[in-house]
Amino acid sequence: MTKNVLIIGAGGVAHVTAHKAAMNNDVLGNICIASRTQSKCDEIIKSVGRKKHLKDKSKKLYSRQLDALNIPATAKLIRETNSGIVINLGNAFVNMSILEACLETGAVYMDTAIHEEPDKVCENPPWYANYEWKRKDRCREKGLTAILGAGFDPGVVNAYCALAAKRYFDKIDTIDIMDVNAGRHGKYFATNFDPEINFREFIKVWTWIDRRWKQYPTHSVKRVYNFPVVGSQPIYLNGHDELHSLSKNINANSIRFWMGFGNHYINVFTVLRTLGFLSHLPVTLTTGQKVVPLKVVKALLPDPKTLAPGYTGKTCIGNFVRGWKNGKKREVFIYQVSDHKKCYKEVESQGISYTAGVPPVAAAMLVAKGVWDPKTMVNVEELDPEPFIAILDTVGLPTDIKEIKPGGRDSFNGTVRDLKKELAESTATVTVSAANPMIAFT
Repeated sequence: MTKNVLIIGAGGVAHVTAHKAAMNNDVLGNICIASRTQSKCDEIIKSVGRKKHLKDKSKKLYSRQLDALNIPATAKLIRETNSGIVINLGNAFVNMSILEACLETGAVYMDTAIHEEPDKVCENPPWYANYEWKRKDRCREKGLTAILGAGFDPGVVNAYCALAAKRYFDKIDTIDIMDVNAGRHGKYFATNFDPEINFREFIKVWTWIDRRWKQYPTHSVKRVYNFPVVGSQPIYLNGHDELHSLSKNINANSIRFWMGFGNHYINVFTVLRTLGFLSHLPVTLTTGQKVVPLKVVKALLPDPKTLAPGYTGKTCIGNFVRGWKNGKKREVFIYQVSDHKKCYKEVESQGISYTAGVPPVAAAMLVAKGVWDPKTMVNVEELDPEPFIAILDTVGLPTDIKEIKPGGRDSFNGTVRDLKKELAESTATVTVSAANPMIAFT
């Protein structure tokens, strides 16, 4: 059994992961949280203490300071903490450094997002081939388990794809992954996770249609779908991490990703992008100082962790799968609903961080028990989905499955039509009070 977990990162997702790991430390052993700012790790530990979530009090929950870009320092910390599993929840710029440290020490590597370089955004597909997959042979040679994208999307939705192929379909035509947050945080504008990463992923739309990559303008293809629990919501065709591996590992004609955006978000995003505030490249001020506009925007926006106390409403994330079973057409929606208030009551977090932070713990438990033990690098869809989903059902993310009448009222058709027609139907308008911008009429 693989024991002891090192969580790298101290943001909203790491906060949730630490809580859930502590609640299952009889399986996972000692838990160390490490970040560049150690005080943030200590705040998480205090939260775990307030909720009395340390299940086995004979096990340690402690913090360390770490610059995760420093490979020797990370390898040293892995050895000092005797960590068998490293859960990388830092920003997307540190993936390769932490993976290298795991290759050096033999610790299992897990992350929840694809690697990014600061000077590049939305790289050409398949993006994983630029970084992670280049190290797959080394993982196999060393017998090192590396599980990529073990959050919710990517992560759980990848497992839903594997489950659909294993249990529900003989042949899959299309998979539409849909992510909707129907919650309200009460701020004029905020992102639910790191603003820098949030904005970077919406600069381009790469999607997998008819077994080839296609690119579309951001927010150019819109649908409205009546979701379980959260009701009718607008969603837009987007690029996303999981498409880069699913297109390779899942036999489907089209795999698309859709995300919910309100009119207000789109208006603010469009203004910021048009004015150049979402640029990831440095600009020179009249003083000679160099700044990155996107980092300035990040510094001005609320920390996503601060949204949690007043957050209300629910999220719904799932896969709408169309295909055939036993020669007949079939449509299934495999999904999960989380409640922001319930998440805060349980672990002092909002629902977006909760859905991303719980799955790595379920994955770590499967690794610790030897259930998931590929001894190479894999994406989640390459592993058996059923034990993963079974654990998620018990630790806070229960899955629901809804049979849909093919072509019926609850069916979803993600076929992208002529772009001119799509653009005409994807406009977003919001009216705000000039005197009080918090008063908005969408």
